[in-house]
Amino acid sequence: MPERTAQRARPGDTPDPAPAAAEPAARPPSQAPPPTPAAVYAVSAVSALGGLLFGYDTGIISGALLHLRDDLHLTSRGQEIVVSVILLGAMAGALVSGRLAARYGRRAVVIGVAVVFAAGAAAAAVAAGVGTLIAARFVLGLAVGGASGMVPVYIAELAPAHVRGRLMVLFQLMVAIGQLVAYLCGWALADSGGWRTMFALAVIPAVALGVGMLFLPESPRWLVGNGRSGDARAVLTRLRPAGHDVERELAEIADAAGGGASGSLRDLRQRWVRPALLVAVGIAAFSQLTGINAIVYYAPTILVDAGFGDSAALLTGIGIGVMLVIAGVTGAVAVDRVGRRRTMLWFLPGSAVAMAVLALAFVGPVDSPAQRWTVIVALFAYILCNGIGMQAVVWLIGPEILPLGVRGPATGLATVTLWGFDLLIALSALTAIKAVGQSGTFLFYALMNVTCIAFVAAKVPETRGRSLESIERALRRGGSFRKALDET
Repeated sequence: MPERTAQRARPGDTPDPAPAAAEPAARPPSQAPPPTPAAVYAVSAVSALGGLLFGYDTGIISGALLHLRDDLHLTSRGQEIVVSVILLGAMAGALVSGRLAARYGRRAVVIGVAVVFAAGAAAAAVAAGVGTLIAARFVLGLAVGGASGMVPVYIAELAPAHVRGRLMVLFQLMVAIGQLVAYLCGWALADSGGWRTMFALAVIPAVALGVGMLFLPESPRWLVGNGRSGDARAVLTRLRPAGHDVERELAEIADAAGGGASGSLRDLRQRWVRPALLVAVGIAAFSQLTGINAIVYYAPTILVDAGFGDSAALLTGIGIGVMLVIAGVTGAVAVDRVGRRRTMLWFLPGSAVAMAVLALAFVGPVDSPAQRWTVIVALFAYILCNGIGMQAVVWLIGPEILPLGVRGPATGLATVTLWGFDLLIALSALTAIKAVGQSGTFLFYALMNVTCIAFVAAKVPETRGRSLESIERALRRGGSFRKALDET
């Protein structure tokens, strides 16, 4: 580690803000941003294959479950365990990956994630029984947690500020594409036993991710923090447009790296870190409490139990996958043009209304064409609005606002929170539907959407177009994080 001249802050202290002169001059509105080197898009595209695997391995269970429950004689509780164990693994993977990334680097962790993805997919495909399938899906969960925790951080730390939003949302778009591919495979391989092929197909993108990452650079911010400024300079020169002031960016990164955080979990208790940690953990929790994965995991099962045929339920699942992809593309544009905060405030109300309509549609038996079309349209509208307003932002906001010194473990904690609430939803969704019905369950999710809107309005700052270092300086000023960032 390089020698740091900055005095280490004690827990609870608020470090002095960096000089305002370090803030880059604002670009006139009429001046177009500099062209982004193709290498930046290549880095983002290859690393975002982790998102494709994440989406495929979490989404494939939706179609596979219709035949798994017959082939392996699974009860409702057994189905919830098979679905949920991947999320338990994801919690462990997210927690471990943050610590490993702080020590060994972001790139090394993503390569390891690819290996674990391939091993877990192969094991699930050849599982001889329920026990071995559960074990294989736990291994897959380790990879999902590692990918969701580290791929967004890796992209955030390599991308220029003016395209960082859309490149990070590329990860969520790849998650959506992975889920769509999973739904298509579930429909195409609908015969009994086809679930083995569904699981095995994930080996292909896992190998592509591992091989592709071998040719990509390490995060320049991790390199600076570990005394390798020369390597960081070479990476930035490769990934920044001609004429970019690499030395100035290096100086800003070095200043943030010397800001009094060592990358340990105890640093998360520092008072000045708490506002960013609250936002990252809060958004992670609401991304699940608003109901998205109850729909993604169980939509075909819910629809079949409500009287839809198997084919209609699976085709509706494909439609949900299409909506997720559309939401990913729209979100990628919106976060950089409209802003992160405004995107949430514009689309989350639509998510709440659509979920409320879905709750009303299930008040009585779904036995008429009008009711069934209401269910399908409300499902699609919910997925679209929640996908743009929440899912496009959830993997973006944490790596942006969390300070460099604790970004690895803090992002890991936020990701553990996300997977923890995802696990809660996965374990309780079918049980809740049996206890209070579809209507009561979906009404709860609608209320969570409303609560999320209030949280965003009160706590979430706008980070569009700002460097990671300028966001950290606003956080260090103390007081209201949202107002401090708005004033810079």
